[in-house]
Amino acid sequence: MPNFRLLTQLGEKLISVWALVGGLILLSVVSLNIGSIIGGIVLIHVPGDFELTQIGVAVAVFCFLPYCQLHGHNVTADIFTFWANNKTVLLLRIGGAVVALLFSILLLWRMTDGMLDQKKYDYTTAILQFPVWIAFIPILISLCLLAMASIMTIILELSSDRDYVTSNDSGHSS
Repeated sequence: MPNFRLLTQLGEKLISVWALVGGLILLSVVSLNIGSIIGGIVLIHVPGDFELTQIGVAVAVFCFLPYCQLHGHNVTADIFTFWANNKTVLLLRIGGAVVALLFSILLLWRMTDGMLDQKKYDYTTAILQFPVWIAFIPILISLCLLAMASIMTIILELSSDRDYVTSNDSGHSS
C-alpha cells in the first residue's frame, strides 16, 4: 500500500495545517476579546466583537474536527469499553468513524444549501454587515476534510497501519 501511505501522509499534513489555521483563528478571537475588554476599560469600544467571536469560534471548532477524527482525539467513553476485548473496541472505533463520515456528508449537504440561501438573501451580521455566507466556506472545507479523515480512519482501522498515523501521538493507545 505505498500509494495509500503517501496519500495518508499528504492527508495528515493537510489536516494538521488546517487545524493550525483553526488555532490561529481562535488566537485571533482571543486577541480581539482582550482588546475589547481593554478597550471597554479605557472607553474605546470595539464594534462587532460579539459577531466576530461567534463566527471565529464556529470556524475554529470545525477546523479542529478532521484532526480529532484522524488522530482519535474525539470524546470517548472508555468506561464502557474498559473490559471489552480488542476486536470489540476495533469494531466500535470503525463504527464511530462510519458515523463521523455519515455526519460529515449530511452536514456538508445541508450547510451547502444553507450557505447558498445565506448568499441568495444577502444575510449579514447586524453591526459589521459581514456577509454570513463567507463563514460557511471554511466550514465546508472542514467538513470535506472530516469526511476524508473518516475514510482514512476506516481504512487504517481495517488494516494494520493504524499505528502509522497515531505513532506521533503521545498517550494514545491503538
